[in-house]
Amino acid sequence: MKLSTRIALAVGVSVPLLVLASGWLLLHLVTDDLRARQDSQLRARATVLAKNAKAYLEVAGSDRPVMEQARQRRLVNSARDVGVRLTAPGAPGGTITAGPQPDPFPSLPRSAPKPVTVTSGDTDWLALSLRVGAAKKGNSPPNLWLFSPDTAEEELALVRRRVVLGALLAAPLAGATTWAIATRAVLPLRRLQRRTSGLDPRTSAARLEHTPTRIAEVDDLAYTVQTVLARYDEQVQRTGEALATARAFAATASHELRTPLMSMRTNIDILTDHPGLEPGDRAEVLEDLGREHARLLGLLVMLRALAQGDLVEADAFASLDPAELVDASVSDLRRTHPGAEVSVRTTTGLLVHGWEEGLRSAVDNLLTNAWTHGRAADGTARIEVTLRASRDPQEPAAVLTVDDHGPGIPPERREEIFQRFRRGPDSPGSGLGLTLVAQQIDLHRGRIAVLDRPDGRPGTRFEVRLPATDVRDVESTLLLLRRDWLTGRHQPAPSSETQV
Repeated sequence: MKLSTRIALAVGVSVPLLVLASGWLLLHLVTDDLRARQDSQLRARATVLAKNAKAYLEVAGSDRPVMEQARQRRLVNSARDVGVRLTAPGAPGGTITAGPQPDPFPSLPRSAPKPVTVTSGDTDWLALSLRVGAAKKGNSPPNLWLFSPDTAEEELALVRRRVVLGALLAAPLAGATTWAIATRAVLPLRRLQRRTSGLDPRTSAARLEHTPTRIAEVDDLAYTVQTVLARYDEQVQRTGEALATARAFAATASHELRTPLMSMRTNIDILTDHPGLEPGDRAEVLEDLGREHARLLGLLVMLRALAQGDLVEADAFASLDPAELVDASVSDLRRTHPGAEVSVRTTTGLLVHGWEEGLRSAVDNLLTNAWTHGRAADGTARIEVTLRASRDPQEPAAVLTVDDHGPGIPPERREEIFQRFRRGPDSPGSGLGLTLVAQQIDLHRGRIAVLDRPDGRPGTRFEVRLPATDVRDVESTLLLLRRDWLTGRHQPAPSSETQV
């Protein structure tokens, strides 16, 4: 059923009910007004009749017949459309009646100082009683009764008929009028329905294009449909990315794990086939086996971290202090590598909106890279770590620098070190540490630069800039980023400072 038809039916039903409810209230008010008016008229007439009845009773039964007849005539004439019944001595039957009277005469109450309703046949009458003239005090009944036909019921019946007739006429008129108005009013909604009825996100890339109609409900609905379709596209994209990441993880893991596993297999075979191996050779084989095992574990950890970075969502980001991350990473490095000489200078109070696990992994890998490849000529790993606020007021950011005293990195190789599995000939790592760093800096809309030491001494400086962002910036960034570091399709943009 169309919306316009539903509205027309609803109005067609509700309007008669409202008319009937209003009519019932009107009928109640009219009834009170009519009763009050009739009572007021009967009381006013009673005042005049009581005065004439008293004058008549003063001369009734006396020797003044002319005066008695004159006052009786005045009493009768003053009754007009009101019936009068006066108990008077000397009158025929002891009663004087004038005006309209109930027929048959009803049973009257003992007294009626206020108007009451009495029924005679099928007619209702208003009755009022008074004590006038010769009426005695005590328990003597009233001697003057007034009667007036109750015409209120006829007027009320007319009002009822008109209310019912109005309700019957209002139903079709209200329904037809409302249907015409509603049909016109829902045209923008019908246009929106026609535009959305052909949209199938599974088979077509077409999406809803909506021009604001200045009708809040229609515009809100169109915005909701656009949002749903956009979310659908995002989820499809993320599902595809997740599937590609899973496949890349499996393919990369199987390819990269083959070499250390084969080496470990070879060493195990040597130990198995040569139980009498010389102690020196045996120790060398065991050392090589342990080294390959460590490399294998490191490779799995790095692949897992890269996969997490490619699949992270905006709700994993929160406001955090990078100084706490740096202090924790330095403490871990000192604990695992007691021989490292690490100096730290951090500025507290800096806040970035980031993924704590990802940033911690990036800092850990920068320090590990400096400890592994940044040793001085005497073999000592001396590392300087600094965290400060950016000096550029136009670009608020947290700036992290990690300086080592190694041989340095030639400028021509400063871009390729962030690519997957790029390892030096003597590197014990997996070739994914700096790739993980670049991925995390990219996720946080930051920049990383590989520079010479500013003091001119041998060594390398890694400078990381993390901008101050909020959750809205993170959400928009994650939608635009290419999340394919694990698959290897992402390549850093060429620059003199290796920005990612």
